[in-house]
Amino acid sequence: MKKDLIFLGIETSCDETAAALVKKSKNGKVKILSNIVSSQEIVHKKFGGVVPELAARAHSEKIDLIIKKAITKSKVKMDQIDGVACTAGPGLLVCLMVGMTAGKTIASALKKPFFGTNHLEGHALTMGLIKPMKFPYLLLLISGGHSQFLSVEGVGKYKRLGTTIDDALGEAFDKTAKILGIEFPGGPKIETFAKFGNENSFDLPKPILHKSGCNMSYAGLKTAVLHASKNIKSKQDKYDLAASFQKTINQILKVKCAKAIEMFLEKHKKVKNKNFVIAGGVASNQSIRKTIKQVSSTLKFNTHFPPLNLCTDNAAMIAWAGLQNYEAGKKPNLKIISQPRWPLDQKAPFMKGAGLIL
Repeated sequence: MKKDLIFLGIETSCDETAAALVKKSKNGKVKILSNIVSSQEIVHKKFGGVVPELAARAHSEKIDLIIKKAITKSKVKMDQIDGVACTAGPGLLVCLMVGMTAGKTIASALKKPFFGTNHLEGHALTMGLIKPMKFPYLLLLISGGHSQFLSVEGVGKYKRLGTTIDDALGEAFDKTAKILGIEFPGGPKIETFAKFGNENSFDLPKPILHKSGCNMSYAGLKTAVLHASKNIKSKQDKYDLAASFQKTINQILKVKCAKAIEMFLEKHKKVKNKNFVIAGGVASNQSIRKTIKQVSSTLKFNTHFPPLNLCTDNAAMIAWAGLQNYEAGKKPNLKIISQPRWPLDQKAPFMKGAGLIL
């Protein structure tokens, strides 16, 4: 007989210390009981980016408090927890190890199953926290470190359709923000700058736009922004460059999303539920949401965006991924080690450098 399942999730892959408890009732209803996230923005702001050693130290100082807060808010007793899931990778190794140590310790003390979880799988399955999602579906994962299209065919079953050959989209946003003199973390603020600018002021490149399927490239665009910034003379010029950059990103995504949908349909010719999930921190950008909704609507796909607090790094998605793996029959593994690089599609070739794919 099925029972309610409650999982504790822990996330320390980069610069957020997070813990959450997620419950799946025996009737199938999913509820986030708590989702605590502590940002390290102040720690890294003066350096203009995340410093791994400082991030790890901050995780070590906060991890116990954040886990206690998550458990207290959830009103769950320790003996009610059915399993522990913790981000094992990909991410910054020194940061991953903090969460993994905490998670393994708790699981061992409670004698509960432990799941070292793929951070990207957390993003890939996030929509299941909001509504039931039938497999397969198309996924665009866009974050600070990852940009890829995937066919999500089940828990633990992912087929990469396309990826970036250089910079991730979130990285391009962050680097552009830095060029424009926007304080860290600047990527999300590009959208605000763009609202005050003329998007047609700068003509920026769109690398491999009609080449290499739905693979993407953002390094050349970032370099073009750097060159264009040398002619900036006013605040308005900064707004205009931000707007032009964001417009260019949307033009790239419009073409690449359409190609990804085409490739997904070639792979799943008989699929009835045509769903397109967009996840990761960059999925918070409202102009990108609008563009993808338009493309999807034209091609008769339903778009699904997690709420903003579930787009960025959080532990609810990790708890949920662990719970899903548990239900799928995956064996718990206390001996799993932290993995700085851990692709969802293990068989996909490593793609870096234009010469590999053009």
